[in-house]
Amino acid sequence: MVATSLSPLAPASFPDLPAIAGVKLHTVTLGIRYKGRPDVLFAELETGTQVAGVFTTSTTASAAVRWGREALKGGTARAFFVNAGNSVAFTGKAGEKFVADKVERASSALGCAKNEIFTASTGVIGEPTTANRITDAIDDLLANDASWLDAAKAIMTTDTFPKGASATANINGTKVTIAGIAKGSGMIEPNMATMLGFVFTDAAIPHNVLQALLSDCNNRSFNAITVDSDTSTSDTLLLAATGKAGNASVSDVTDPAIAEFKDALEGVLRDLAHQIVRDGEGATKFITVNITGAVNEKEAKIAAKAIANSPLVKTAIAGEDANWGRIVMAVGKCGVTADPNKLTVAIGGITLAKNGERVADYDEGPVDAHIKGQYIEIAADLGFGDGAATVWTCDLTHGYISINADYRS
Repeated sequence: MVATSLSPLAPASFPDLPAIAGVKLHTVTLGIRYKGRPDVLFAELETGTQVAGVFTTSTTASAAVRWGREALKGGTARAFFVNAGNSVAFTGKAGEKFVADKVERASSALGCAKNEIFTASTGVIGEPTTANRITDAIDDLLANDASWLDAAKAIMTTDTFPKGASATANINGTKVTIAGIAKGSGMIEPNMATMLGFVFTDAAIPHNVLQALLSDCNNRSFNAITVDSDTSTSDTLLLAATGKAGNASVSDVTDPAIAEFKDALEGVLRDLAHQIVRDGEGATKFITVNITGAVNEKEAKIAAKAIANSPLVKTAIAGEDANWGRIVMAVGKCGVTADPNKLTVAIGGITLAKNGERVADYDEGPVDAHIKGQYIEIAADLGFGDGAATVWTCDLTHGYISINADYRS
C-alpha cells in the first residue's frame, strides 16, 4: 500500500480560501482508487469565463492533455472536470474515449460547447478504464456543492495533505481575488506546470493577456520545482478568470494596471509549488538552491536543476552531511559555463569553497546545525555573469523508494 503518513513539512492546516464569484465547486466520492475521500472534482464556471493553461511537454502526454491543448484555442471555459486514481495515460483509443465521454456528458449538462470543457486525470499510467462510473454520477456531482478543502482532496493521489493558496490585488482600483488548489508529491519535475493545478480569479482579463501572465509566472513557480526529475504525462495547470469583479479590462500584458495582479498570481502559484515540494514523497527537508553569476538565466536554471536533482546531493542532505563536493560535481556535470577557480559554494549562508578550493578556516559547526534543520539553503556563484535562478526541491530518503515500490499494490 502507498504510504499516507503526513509529511513533516506539511502546513499546520488547510488555508481559509475565499469564494470566487462565478465559480461553483462540486465533488463526489466514487472510490476509483482511494477510499473514503472525494475523487472527482467539477469546477463549474460562469458563462464567458476566460481561460489560460500550460501543459506537460512530455511526448507521451495523456489524452486529457492533448484535448486541453486544443480546447485552449477557444479561449473560454465552462468547467474543469477532474478525476483522481487513474491517469488514463498511455491507454490508446480507450483513453481518448474516456476523455470524449467526460466532455460529452459535461457539455450536455451545462449546455455549452465541448471545447469549453477541460478535463484532467491523475493516477496510475497505462490502465485502461471507461468513464461510465464518472459520467453516470454527474447529476449527483452537480447537486453536491463542495468546499475548497473537498476540492483539494478530490485531486490528490499520493499527496499527504491538500494544497491551497489565495491572494487579493487591485486592477484599476477594483479589488480582485485569486484562489487555487494543486496536487503533487512524486513524478515531479514540471516542464510547464505541476501535476494538476487549478487557479481561479474573479478578475476581468481577456484570454490572450491571461495566457501571457500564466506562462510567465509559471516559469518562476511550478517550472522551478523538482522532487525527482520526472516529468509527468498529465501535468496540467489551468487559470480561469470569471470577470465577476467588474474591473476595467486590460488589453496588454504590459499594462501597469495589472502589475499588482501579476505579483499576486505569481505568489499563489509559488505557494502551491512550494507545498508540492514540502509534500515530496518521503521528504523531510525543503531545499532552496540559488545560482548567481551564470552567463545567463537559462544556464543558471540548468545549474540549479542539476544540484536540485542530484541523488548524491539530495541523499547527503537527507543524511545531514554538508558534503559540498557533491554540489561542485553537480555544477560541473551539467554543461554550463563554469570554472573551478571562479566557483563559490555556500550552505546556509556560509561559504565553504571558493577560488578552486575549500575555505581553509570556515567553521563547520554552524553549517552542521543548519543542515540538521528542515529548511536548507544551497548557493553557488559561477563567477561569469549576471544570470541567476532559484529552484526548490526536497531531500531523497528511503521513504521515496517505499512509496514508489508499492505504488501499484
